[in-house]
Amino acid sequence: MSRSVVRRVSAAVGVGALAMSLAVSLAACGDPDDNAPHTGDPTPKLMLLRLATTDHISSLDPAGPYDVGSRTVQANLYQTLLTIMPDKPIPVPDAADCQFDSPTTYTCSLKENLTFPNGHQLTSSDVKFSFDRLARLKTPGGAAALFSSVKSVSTPDELTAVFNLTGPDARLPYLLTTTASSIVDEETYPANQLLQDKAMGSGPYQLAGYKPGAEVTLTKFAGYRGPRAAQNDGVTISLLKDSTALYQAVTGGKADLAIHGFGPSLLDKLRKSDQVQVVDKGSAEIRLYAFQMKSLLSRNPAVRRAVAQLIDRPAIAKKAYADHVSPLYSLVPPGYGGQTDAFRTEYKQPNKAAAAKTLKDAALVAPVPLTIGWTPTRYGVGAKAEVLEFKRQLDASGLFRVTLRSVEWSQYQQATKAGAYDLYLAGWTPEYPDADDYLAPFVTDAPFQNGYRSAAAARLLQQERTEQNGLQRDDLIGQLQGVIAKEAPVIPSWQGRVTVVGGKNVENLATALDPLSFLYFSGLRK
Repeated sequence: MSRSVVRRVSAAVGVGALAMSLAVSLAACGDPDDNAPHTGDPTPKLMLLRLATTDHISSLDPAGPYDVGSRTVQANLYQTLLTIMPDKPIPVPDAADCQFDSPTTYTCSLKENLTFPNGHQLTSSDVKFSFDRLARLKTPGGAAALFSSVKSVSTPDELTAVFNLTGPDARLPYLLTTTASSIVDEETYPANQLLQDKAMGSGPYQLAGYKPGAEVTLTKFAGYRGPRAAQNDGVTISLLKDSTALYQAVTGGKADLAIHGFGPSLLDKLRKSDQVQVVDKGSAEIRLYAFQMKSLLSRNPAVRRAVAQLIDRPAIAKKAYADHVSPLYSLVPPGYGGQTDAFRTEYKQPNKAAAAKTLKDAALVAPVPLTIGWTPTRYGVGAKAEVLEFKRQLDASGLFRVTLRSVEWSQYQQATKAGAYDLYLAGWTPEYPDADDYLAPFVTDAPFQNGYRSAAAARLLQQERTEQNGLQRDDLIGQLQGVIAKEAPVIPSWQGRVTVVGGKNVENLATALDPLSFLYFSGLRK
């Protein structure tokens, strides 16, 4: 595509420069400008923030690995077509205004005069290049698979990008808010490989320095045009080794804020401190128990429903995590469209008598032997306490006799798929901010591969993905949660919290937190 827009902007800049020169000359001939800086005035102090984290940054390139540390940097460096603002779950325009022209055609109209920090104009050609490149690279650990419904991106003009889909996909607006959909400068990024140690996006910040494994420095990009304009002048991200270093940095004045790496005990200590503020938000991370359908016991709906009837989520949250997590009654956490507490509706409170009747009606003799798998190396320090509490609850009912088995993560992944356990501890953090990504992994048997099959669930999943009416789609999502609660192939346990710790003088910490566990820096001030 032509870069004539760049030439037009260059010409406009030239005219602007001439006009400014004339204005300065005229001002010199007239009265002095009282608003002009006076000789000897102090230079305004920059508002620079320092973040400490134990995150690992795998890639600055949005086509690279899709880990939380990388997304924190990418979310601030790059612009997406759409974005989701704090406490507003519906995508809104960032670089573009978008709409479905048909169930398989999604058109995005770019704002005029968008630029990258290097002065290059951002056009529909950059949008097409970014998505074509993501699909071509298919980086291991990346997010290319999220856009499998995108057949092609066409560019009828320099300000219009059209997504042509293989079939209706109501998820697309949400997918276009993810860092994987970041727009990169096609004149800077190689088409066939990742860009290492550099970045060129049109987001609120630009990359000023990068020391892999140690530090990232971002400075405000004044040319950003979107709803996330930076209210500070820049952020330095220090990558620390452990929770002790994180704690010392934020309490010792070496960091203005800190995220990821604090355990419950340190967070409790920080909450009692008068030196810092601690802000929590419901995280996208959930924990659950999945039944492996290779087990004869797990294939019996009565076994699954009886376990779902007995689990005491508040007790797990309190005893294993000191209430640093929230009991979860659906695979979809609160705050997402269509969410309903389906397991609470289906099973009410833990009830031994109801569970006993379920087993008796299925001609199962108590205590039913049940093997629960877990791993000590993936799900944090509370995992052992959690499975011990869950075992205690089931054993105490007299309806089950539980055996716990644990192996390291690499073996655990294979053991869960092979059917070594009737039921196993699992976790999930979605890749895009929509209820669909909490449901599809279990209904489609990927990535969990626990063998669950349900014609009703599969039909509802397909219907919600293709439904264009938002209210009707929410209703379908609610119905799907109801089917999963009734059939209980998985049992949700709790929803995590993402927590940021900041100095007393740091403002707007709550709005910086994204449920997907990364931070938007632009609203922060001190």
